[in-house]
Amino acid sequence: MADGENGGGSTKTLNFNIGVLGHVDSGKTSLARALSSTASTAAFDKNPQSRERGITLDLGFSSFTVDLPQHLEAECRPRGYDNLQFTLVDCPGHASLIRTIIGGAQIIDLMLLVVDVVKGMQTQTAECLLIGQLTCSRMLVILNKTDLLPSSKRQSAIEKMTKRMHKTLENTRFKDCPIIAVAAKPGGPEAADTVEPQGIPELVEMLKQQAFLPQRDSSGPLLMVVDHCFSIRGQGTVMTGTILQGAVHINDTVEIPALKVTKKVKSMQMFRRPVSAAMQGDRLGVCVTQFDPKLLERGVVCTPGSLHTLHAAIISARKISYFRGALASRTKFHVSLGHETVMGRVSFFGSADAAVADSGSRPGDEAEVGFSFEREYLHQDEYVTGQSEGQDPEQWALLEFEKPVTCPPNCLVIGSRLDTDIHANTCRLAFHGSLLQGMEEKNYAETTLPRLLISKNKHREGTVERVTDDYTVIGRNLFKKETNLQLFVGLKVTLSTGESGVIEGGFGQSGKVKIRIPEGLKDETKQLLSGGKKKGKGGGKNDAVKEEEPKSDSQPVTIQLRFKRYIFDPKKKMVQS
Repeated sequence: MADGENGGGSTKTLNFNIGVLGHVDSGKTSLARALSSTASTAAFDKNPQSRERGITLDLGFSSFTVDLPQHLEAECRPRGYDNLQFTLVDCPGHASLIRTIIGGAQIIDLMLLVVDVVKGMQTQTAECLLIGQLTCSRMLVILNKTDLLPSSKRQSAIEKMTKRMHKTLENTRFKDCPIIAVAAKPGGPEAADTVEPQGIPELVEMLKQQAFLPQRDSSGPLLMVVDHCFSIRGQGTVMTGTILQGAVHINDTVEIPALKVTKKVKSMQMFRRPVSAAMQGDRLGVCVTQFDPKLLERGVVCTPGSLHTLHAAIISARKISYFRGALASRTKFHVSLGHETVMGRVSFFGSADAAVADSGSRPGDEAEVGFSFEREYLHQDEYVTGQSEGQDPEQWALLEFEKPVTCPPNCLVIGSRLDTDIHANTCRLAFHGSLLQGMEEKNYAETTLPRLLISKNKHREGTVERVTDDYTVIGRNLFKKETNLQLFVGLKVTLSTGESGVIEGGFGQSGKVKIRIPEGLKDETKQLLSGGKKKGKGGGKNDAVKEEEPKSDSQPVTIQLRFKRYIFDPKKKMVQS
């Protein structure tokens, strides 16, 4: 992706990003260390907090370079690539740090899921697998720590765990993915560095076989995620990270949205080799004019003006099937988008067109095509799951953030419950989707939300108290005493006997209403409302009438009022179709 200027000669290296994910303490960092030859600035648990706790706290990066595999020669040589660099992204596995993994997963071409061969799948292993399914198309499973198995039973234990992993993966997109056993650090973290790792040459060969030419595109505005920042005296401030989209060249001006400043690119390096340009998928260090590196440990760098800071957003929404419990509207979730995680209140809505809503959409269909401010939607008290497996109807969500978020357009969004007990054996990832519409104004509730046609269907029921004439009845129990009846004047109602009427206004002070029946009341209705007593004057039929009277009492004529209200309409007016 970049031209390495190396001693006058020029080599071009294809960069391939591999995410190393798994449960805490499954040996991810040891594996990355065993694989790597050149460690980048963020690599190998350099974070002091991480060293103390013995876990990876932030995304560590390191790399190693191999000759181009034979199957890539034909595709890559004409493009000028003559070697392949694997960049390893060591994602933390500690439960509270899942937000960091979500940030890292968006820049990954292949995922290595590291599993402790003794313990098998654990809570966070499953969560890493879910994030992989949302962000990555290829995976390799590493059964690590094989040195802990007794040598006499080692092979059978590895075979047993391999079978178990294949069973776990059979209903995921990673069905039939390769599984390989290694011991990245025989003897554990305390063992001497002279102890040789086991199975690593075979793993490198397997990675070479799995490598492909990633789809990279240098067009569009630059978006680079920064994971580490430090200053070099006399030169400037260096930001290291990975380019998610676009390209960057020396002398370009870039924006750091978090600091609201623009800076000029003075020089760039890819794994200690100077380069003049880099593009999507590349991992590099960019040196810009001086600023305090403490202000930006993590964040994004972009083409000036290309990123937006959002106070709210509309996303396509799909529930993660392993999440237990309902997803209720108006509740708060941890929302991860771009490289930030913030608290946000979620409100679900679906298509007002019932035919579309009931048809369901296949898993993997994204709902983006369906959203438009022109369409009508129905508010949902909670996310609606489909009747049959994987057949949830198309749905969206409005997210309102507790603090503004800077993120790229169309990015992946994941909603989770990161406050769930770390030790509970439960999935904390709740829903995912794509960002469809961002709201940048602080007062979006006044400017944008009224354009969002989400309605709630309302239904009120009352009874006819009495008839005043052939065209007018008095209704009760439709409204409370304190209701402003003026809002309802002119709305249509239906009687249980079939007549249609219109609310003309209030009657008295107790919430009763006067209803006009333009077509007039039917004779049967008038008879029913006069209590059915007149029927009783026919001598021998008296017994039957006595039976009917309580019936007419127990079945009064009801009044049905149906309307809808757009929840973001500032005038709160009622609408009838």
